[in-house]
Amino acid sequence: MSEASPIRVVVADDQAMIRVGLRMVVESEPGMEVVGEAADGVEAVAVVRRCRPDVVLMDISMPRMDGLTAARQLLDAPHPPKIVMLTTFDTDENLYAALRAGTSGFLLKVSPPEQLVEAIRVVAGGDGLLDPAVTTRVIASFAGRHEPVRPPQLAELTPRELEVLRTLARGLTNAEIAGELFVGEATVKTHVARVLMKLNLRDRAQAVVFAYESGVVRPGAAG
Repeated sequence: MSEASPIRVVVADDQAMIRVGLRMVVESEPGMEVVGEAADGVEAVAVVRRCRPDVVLMDISMPRMDGLTAARQLLDAPHPPKIVMLTTFDTDENLYAALRAGTSGFLLKVSPPEQLVEAIRVVAGGDGLLDPAVTTRVIASFAGRHEPVRPPQLAELTPRELEVLRTLARGLTNAEIAGELFVGEATVKTHVARVLMKLNLRDRAQAVVFAYESGVVRPGAAG
């Protein structure tokens, strides 16, 4: 355990006090380190490309370039980091756009320190969805405003993979999916990887968006 590499984190927020607070929380946690900071979106892109972190804590509202635009630029590049959007509200339409773009989720700025630490661990591990209840609620709320469109890629999924996609849409972790489908976690990991690959999705959060927008699940039917 002690030989594991620390989770490398970049903090991007235009308020210096917020950055200081986030740095203190992250660096007080064993196995995590802050490798860079940024005060706006332009700087965030440059710092991330230079420092190559595992996780970026990205304020959604920043000068020069907002966090959503910065996130899109980073996610479009090879080997992107996991990005957690920092926000004041959890119902902002920008959050839905961020999830569609491939960010791993969002965190309220008023969240307690232990929730921040857990968020970093969850997205760095990639086996779960950050704050599944809130994330699925935001996605269902915005996706439900439009008629679902069934993309042709859905036909590439096997019945089991479609079943896995439905469990992802409910925000289940790999361990929870394994328990529900009576298979091993390694098998679940393989299924999840194939679902993301076949549907050309970056993350579990994007899989939830896809499931709702394609009509694989309907708002109110995934819990």
